[in-house]
Amino acid sequence: MPAVPFSDIAKASNDITSRDFFHTAPFAIDVKTTAPNGVTFTSKAKSAGDKISASLESKYSDKSTGLSVVQGWATNNALSTKLELADAVTPGLKTELVSTVVPGASKAVKFNTYFTQDSISARAFVDLLKGPLFNADLTFGQDGFTTGGALTYDVKSAVLTNYTAAFGYKAPSYAVALVASNNLSVFTTGYYHKVSPVLEVGTKATYDSKSTTAGNPVAVEIASKYVLDPTAFVKAKIADSGIVSLAYQQELTKGVKVGFGGAFDALKLGEAAHKLGVSFSFSA
Repeated sequence: MPAVPFSDIAKASNDITSRDFFHTAPFAIDVKTTAPNGVTFTSKAKSAGDKISASLESKYSDKSTGLSVVQGWATNNALSTKLELADAVTPGLKTELVSTVVPGASKAVKFNTYFTQDSISARAFVDLLKGPLFNADLTFGQDGFTTGGALTYDVKSAVLTNYTAAFGYKAPSYAVALVASNNLSVFTTGYYHKVSPVLEVGTKATYDSKSTTAGNPVAVEIASKYVLDPTAFVKAKIADSGIVSLAYQQELTKGVKVGFGGAFDALKLGEAAHKLGVSFSFSA
């Protein structure tokens, strides 16, 4: 199998501890539909304080040429266009040209390149109008082991502003990863284990060598996921900070899912420090 991208080295432990908890917004909804000609439309909305942020995106793909065109419009009046070209020059190579414009406010143009083949995965992201900034990462994978690095380079200032290294191992039922980020000053280790077909557990620990915060120098999260049946699951997570997160997702019918989540501060149960959220997802 090809090596995974650098951002996916710790994907298993990140997913079990971060995804599908639904409390990050009081209300969220996403709708995805596909037209008869293959054009897909995706609409998303979520509440944030006293505001609603939303976006509408359309995507057309020509499989014969590998060309895709994605256009989006968001409530902050950001107009985005993305041109993708996959496997046209050589197998495993994909390029993107992404532009984002907020009329009268800001604009951005990025050129991205992805290459995946055999045991190598390489990516490069160039922000043409900022810096320009050059972000790149590279991974090597073999027999379940993956190692790699990432960097950010300011071309105009000729300064290496950030670099990260990571190592991971993935077996059929478990995965482990170690990531050293922020110029090798923040260390994160993660562990994921599929105990049975219905039970998954995972943990993540983070140590910031430059943190001046008093107390425990290591932040730890422990999470689990239990599949009730093919259409529903529950998740639970507890952090050393005292935050307990709970989630439940149910597939009401094919293409329709609803999720409920809550985050509760176990150290401040009598205070208004808790978060609740509901999420709806539709696809057709």
